[in-house]
Order: sequence, then C-alpha cells, then structure tokens
Amino acid sequence: MTDPLHPDLLALAREAARRAGELLRDGRPADLAVAATKSSPIDVVTEMDIAAEKLITGLISEHRPDDGFLGEEGASSTGRTGIRWVIDPLDGTVNYLYGLPTWAVSIAAEQDGETVVGVVEIPMRGESYHAVRGRGARVTGAREGERELSCRAPAPLDQALVSTGFNYVTEVRTHQAEVARRLIPLLRDIRRSGSAAVDLADVAAGRLDGYYERGLHPWDLAAGDLIAREAGALTGGRPGERPSRDLAIAATPAVFEPLQRLLEDFGAWHD
Repeated sequence: MTDPLHPDLLALAREAARRAGELLRDGRPADLAVAATKSSPIDVVTEMDIAAEKLITGLISEHRPDDGFLGEEGASSTGRTGIRWVIDPLDGTVNYLYGLPTWAVSIAAEQDGETVVGVVEIPMRGESYHAVRGRGARVTGAREGERELSCRAPAPLDQALVSTGFNYVTEVRTHQAEVARRLIPLLRDIRRSGSAAVDLADVAAGRLDGYYERGLHPWDLAAGDLIAREAGALTGGRPGERPSRDLAIAATPAVFEPLQRLLEDFGAWHD
C-alpha cells in the first residue's frame, strides 16, 4: 500500500517544478550570463540554474523544514525525517544556454533511501511527467491533458530507437562515441537530446525504445528512473546492478536485456 505521505510529496514536487520551470522559461535573459564552469569549459552552469535550485529548496523547506536535500548546485543536508529531495534544477544546461528547447527540471523524493516520487517538468513542451512508486506514471500536457504513461510495445533490438548522452570530458566522450558507432548498425537509430531527464521521460512516454548513458549523477536520473519504471520500462546499470555513474539504462522489457548485454560487451562503462 502506498504511504499516505507520498501524494503530498508529489503535490509539493509538482508545484516546485512548475514554479522553477516558469522561472527558467520566462526569466531567461537574452544575454545569458555564465556564473561558473563545471568539469570543462563546455559544461556551463548559469545564474538561472542556481536561482532555480534556490527556488525549489526554499519552497520545499517552507512546507517541510526538516527534510534533507541533494542538489546539483550544492544543496546538501541530511534532514531528520527520512525524506531527501534529489534535485536537478536545470537538466540540459547547454541546451538552455543555446536556446534549444530540450531541458527540464527534475525533482525526486527519497524515503529511507528509496525513490518514492518523481517529477520531470519540460517547460518548452508544456509537459509535466510525474510518478509515485507503485501507482504508475502520468504526464500532464497543455494539448492532451493528463494521461497514463506506458512504454512502447515490444520490438526487436534492430527496430529499437535508442537515445544516449556524452560526457563533457573529451577522453570519455571519445570512448562513448566509439560505443555508439558499434551500436548503430544493430539498432534502428540513435538519438542524443542533451538531457537525461527528458530521455527517461521519453522512454516512459513510448517515444524511445531505450536510453543509456555513463557518468550520470543521482540528480540526473532519480526522478526519470522512477517515471520510466512506473511506465513499465526496465532500468538498471551493469548486469545485476542498479543505475549508477558507471552505467544507467532504461528500456522496454524487450530491449533492455539485449541492449545491456551489448553495452557490457562493448565496455560502455569504462574508458
């Protein structure tokens, strides 16, 4: 039975994601300033990114002051309730910087270490994806209203459309490109959106048969992983492991195992 607390956590996460999405969408300056750099000059963090995280943590703290936080832009606290919020205030920062529409706000709530609520807000699509553990996943869209999510019908690997991402470190990205080169002849095709949260939402919505990436952090995938699983997808990492920085995979049940096997054979988890 679902904990009666979970719907309240979901409502709070959805409101925080909505407000942060509006801030990012409506407040993006034409001459977007870069506040700092991350792992390389390509991977930028903007002033808007930091402002969005402050908005999210501030709103949640107003309602639940004793919860913990783990955020991409530095929010980190243990809390005293067993609830921790895992936040990526702007997933797809480079897309956002360049004015591309594929970016998202990702908020998950963990209870005693397990993700129980996930929200992925994609403002430029007018879509909000959300899930509660054990209760399925749904999307609310400006055009279609709210609907239940379900991953794609079974298809063989050679008919699978799969998305991936590339690291900002040149040496790692070069290896990832080689893995993708070996995969392409075995799939329908490969896509690269620039946002892990959006890719995971697209697996849940049946727009992709699968997704994989190396180098993700907890805030990149916490919400999207739950949404994909609640929509019927399988998720994991290397064989027998959960998603991690080594490797994260989400795919339809028909595609997951053969894709995972190929990624293991191709060494997708190391340089």
